[in-house]
Amino acid sequence: MEQRRPESHSHWYHETQSTRATQAQPLVPEAAEIEDRFLLGLAALCKNDLHETLQAAQPALLASRDLYQLLFPQDLVTSLTHTLTLYDRLSTALTVAQVTGVQRLCNHYAARLNPLSGPDSSRESNRRLTQITEYARQLATQPTLIDEAALQRLDEAGLTAPDIVTFSQVIGFVCYQARVAAGIHALLGLPVRWIPGVTIPPDAEALCFAQRPAWRPRLSAVELRYASDSQLEALTFCQPQRAVSESAWLLAHDGDALYGWSKLINELEGKITSPEGQLAAAVAARINGSPVCFYRYAPEKLRDLLQAGIEEAAASASAADKAIIQAAAQLTRSPERFSAAHLQPLTEAGFSQPQIFNVIFSTALAAWNNRLMQSLGTG
Repeated sequence: MEQRRPESHSHWYHETQSTRATQAQPLVPEAAEIEDRFLLGLAALCKNDLHETLQAAQPALLASRDLYQLLFPQDLVTSLTHTLTLYDRLSTALTVAQVTGVQRLCNHYAARLNPLSGPDSSRESNRRLTQITEYARQLATQPTLIDEAALQRLDEAGLTAPDIVTFSQVIGFVCYQARVAAGIHALLGLPVRWIPGVTIPPDAEALCFAQRPAWRPRLSAVELRYASDSQLEALTFCQPQRAVSESAWLLAHDGDALYGWSKLINELEGKITSPEGQLAAAVAARINGSPVCFYRYAPEKLRDLLQAGIEEAAASASAADKAIIQAAAQLTRSPERFSAAHLQPLTEAGFSQPQIFNVIFSTALAAWNNRLMQSLGTG
């Protein structure tokens, strides 16, 4: 969003920051230059067993860093079909980071955004930026608010189909990044919520899951005859993946992001398909209101209970399943309030640190996947 620097303060302001804060958070310029732009310095804090667990997850972490570079490069050239500027992307990332309340992300995206020139002050540019920001805030906080009308407003603001796909990938990535960061903060016993949070939105209505509808895209997909070499390469790579097969031709509007996202899913396959990973992903989908993701991962023994509500499922589940449900629910609903206390029941239930990592990564990836499916399609 638009940067404002009042002459009496040296602080950085963003439209989505709470006006109730007594003092704005200071800009941290060095946050823009950190080497690991996914974990943003958290890896250096991990010691002993946690360091070993992080090392075992390196393929997924490397894939995540590659995706960061794709979505937020140092320089970006726009075109008639890809109009999102680097300012648009980083402004969106900062909006999502502030919504999640993870200060480490806010520092980084604010520092990267700060030196960039914003759009001109024309009515059209202001309207476009307003629509981008409002959409990003809604999709990051309550995905069920996104509908055909929301996409139509983006179209009216001048975003093309490739823009909207990339825009959705940016929002999903930062939602994923924030929850991985919050999970590692909790494993380290560190606080994550350093700025005012937002009101936690309600879970999706149970009515969303009354039936198992087929997913249908809201935008026109890429046509084979017009697909570029990079798009075809991405489609060939991701087609075998069950999680991507229905949406691949739509997501191919940004072939590089599709390839990177599919590669990340491949690297996280073992974590997602583990029993604890599947349950965590189902909990996230139930809260976010994504039927296609919910039915893909919800274990049959808990499906009806989860449909009724998260609290109902937790009350009737075994101690181990209850610990997964509660941890995944907290990380999905409010990553800025996630702490070591929310992981303690998992430890007490006998889960190893790698298994706890499975819960964190599956919940985080579901935050991304749910938003892609809900914003770009129905069902």
